Amino acid sequence: MAEPKNEEFLDDIEDAEAQAYAEEMEEIDDEALELDQLRAERDQLRDRFMRALADAENARKRSDRDRREAENYGGSKLSRDMLPVYDNMKRAIETITDEQKEANSALIEGIELTMRELLSVFKKHGIEIIAPEVGDRFDPQHHQAMFEAPVPGTKAGDIIQVAAEGFMLHDRLLRPAQVGVSSTPAS
Repeated sequence: MAEPKNEEFLDDIEDAEAQAYAEEMEEIDDEALELDQLRAERDQLRDRFMRALADAENARKRSDRDRREAENYGGSKLSRDMLPVYDNMKRAIETITDEQKEANSALIEGIELTMRELLSVFKKHGIEIIAPEVGDRFDPQHHQAMFEAPVPGTKAGDIIQVAAEGFMLHDRLLRPAQVGVSSTPAS
């Protein structure tokens, strides 16, 4: 009779070992599942982090570009508003006669100094004058045709008169030069 107890005892041990093994395997499976979930979460967080870094870099670049544009072109409205001041001062200086220069030399010198200062401020802020000359080719990127006329001795598209100078603010057109353009001369 001792043997059946040993057999039962051995069966109980085998059952206990099998159950312990099953529980251990289940625990390992649970841990493996948890590890897979943690890896997936890590990968998702890494992806979000990399996207956030890329977004931050893009925002930095965009703000740098916006800042540069604001520095270069933020005053374009004021610059455009100053162009008639330049035009009027230039016309005033061009109409001064020699007699007026002799009689009012201090006043005229003041006007010329003011014009030089205005040009200096333009240059300081990146405003350049577009000054085409008669005979130059018409460039629609920088010139505005005010009229066309056939002029003997010219080719179609040649500038025949300059009505007003144009202006660039860095690489942007503030105002095109206003010109008269030759059309095909009549034969």
